[in-house]
Amino acid sequence: MPAHIIHKHKQNPSLRALGLALLAATALSGCTAADRIANIGQPPTMAEIENPQLSPDYKPVSMPMPAPQAVQKQPNSLWASNRKNFFKDQRASDVGDILTVLVDIDEKAELDNETERKRSSSENAGLGGFLGYENSLGAILPESVDPTNLVGTDADSAHKGEGTIDRQEKIEVQLAALVTQILPNGNMVIHGKQEIRVNFEKRVLQIDGVIRPEDISIDNTVRHNQVAEARVVYGGEGQITDVQQPRYGQQLYDIVFPF
Repeated sequence: MPAHIIHKHKQNPSLRALGLALLAATALSGCTAADRIANIGQPPTMAEIENPQLSPDYKPVSMPMPAPQAVQKQPNSLWASNRKNFFKDQRASDVGDILTVLVDIDEKAELDNETERKRSSSENAGLGGFLGYENSLGAILPESVDPTNLVGTDADSAHKGEGTIDRQEKIEVQLAALVTQILPNGNMVIHGKQEIRVNFEKRVLQIDGVIRPEDISIDNTVRHNQVAEARVVYGGEGQITDVQQPRYGQQLYDIVFPF
């Protein structure tokens, strides 16, 4: 290869960036591949039971709260102004209590969209007479020149797009969650995680959100549509999930390929 061609390749920032991305992806995939090779024949590992508040990414929830109210208690009375029920029940009411979240999602969405756009434009400009100087254009431009038709432009553009979405999801599970925080207005932050391993496939179900004590039923359950700021995660890990994912090389190709 000639020296000037090699020099151009070295000075091309796009090729340099692409090369660095490929090297980084190769190194990362090499580590991942080594870990997967070391775990051949081994089932997916189960996460240890731990305190969610000790997790490095744990962050307390902060939301708008009403002004705190002073607790008033009448003399010789068992009733306090901050109590909502006279008799104590077994429903979750404090940090560390457990309740069951009923996740029943049955949704279907269908959407069709079609757009079409066309545009056409044309312009012509000329110099019919300008103190006789238009006759000297032939000396400047050796080809034949028509002063009345000096500039002509035409432009046409067309765009057509179609899209269809047809999605149906159904999840019906029950998950025990832990009360991790009591907000100033009495609402409770919950966190629940469940892992189920069958042979070499692990299913993970996780839910986070904020609930009202009034929405907890008498059997200590709450529906998923009563959980505010709900974050429901339902996924898997294992041999079947690996087959369903494209190879890392194909994923990298889809990201960096510009066409």
